[in-house]
Amino acid sequence: MTKKSFISEKIVFLFIVFSSSLCTFADDKNTNSDLFKPLDAILYAPQVEGCIRSKYEYSINANSHRFQVRNARFSVNGKLSSIIDYKAEIDLSDEGSLKMLDAWGRVAPVDFFSLKIGQQKVPFSSDHLRAPHVQAFANRSFISKQVCSGLRDVGATVSFKNKDVLPFEFLAGIYNGMGIYSQKKWVTDFNYALRAVITPIKNISISLNYNSIKPELLKINFFDVGLSCYYENLYLEAEYVHKVYENNVLDPTDAFLAFVYYDIPVETKIIKTISPRIRYDMMTDNNKGKAVDGAYLVDDIKRSRVTAGVNFNFDKYIMMRLNYEKYFYDKDIENKDDKGVIEFVFKF
Repeated sequence: MTKKSFISEKIVFLFIVFSSSLCTFADDKNTNSDLFKPLDAILYAPQVEGCIRSKYEYSINANSHRFQVRNARFSVNGKLSSIIDYKAEIDLSDEGSLKMLDAWGRVAPVDFFSLKIGQQKVPFSSDHLRAPHVQAFANRSFISKQVCSGLRDVGATVSFKNKDVLPFEFLAGIYNGMGIYSQKKWVTDFNYALRAVITPIKNISISLNYNSIKPELLKINFFDVGLSCYYENLYLEAEYVHKVYENNVLDPTDAFLAFVYYDIPVETKIIKTISPRIRYDMMTDNNKGKAVDGAYLVDDIKRSRVTAGVNFNFDKYIMMRLNYEKYFYDKDIENKDDKGVIEFVFKF
């Protein structure tokens, strides 16, 4: 057995043990503390959830095919008291790799404030924060996959909310900056992130985001603004990211996305809604913060893409996504990425 497979099996085993122990712990209500005041048995019991995304892709340029399990996520979440909740999530197949994703606890002593500590997604970029089953398209945007790659870390996040007059949520967090698989190293500087989501009028939200990271020796600052709007069955969203590298070792990276879709109700026993949609996204040359032989090179070259497709919602637990992706590169770059995608999403 290889070391990697042993570690993977150990993660799965610990996740199962953790899930089972929570179910047992949920039955133990012998406490007099107001902080851990037991909830109703149904609300107190851990909830097991999951998402499986299986897809077929056809590469038009290479005339080749592949099947892929993009995600096989399982999570356990629930409440320990009226003010404490938790979540532990694992992905058994992130393109064939096993990953431990979330492992956090959260305390919310009042309605407008909460503190989350543990392994979690860094609060930056609306598209990046989406779970796989609520993505608008089969493949993630350049902002989410390339520009914001690796923004899951270990740290603490505070949240302030207001639901009256001018609804908003403000989040601020500090994180190790070493990612989710390197937690033993001592650090002298934390990474940090700020996010504000404001709803000035009904159905319109504006997000402002800032993130500062230092993966190795290079400090990188992200600035992000997003806008979303929905009216009845129509939804529109746009987002822009500006990424600045310390000492101008590389030109800043700019990324943009905009998409729109419309849900059409269908009165059939099988299909509930049909949702045509289209997306445009682009990015300039990007570096993820890693040096090669002491030099910072371009990891992802400049590109743009148009994605067109339609989603079929069979039930709230089952969805099919049909997408066509057309890529655009500079004239001297060969395009090898045009593809068609058929994806099934199972949520439970």
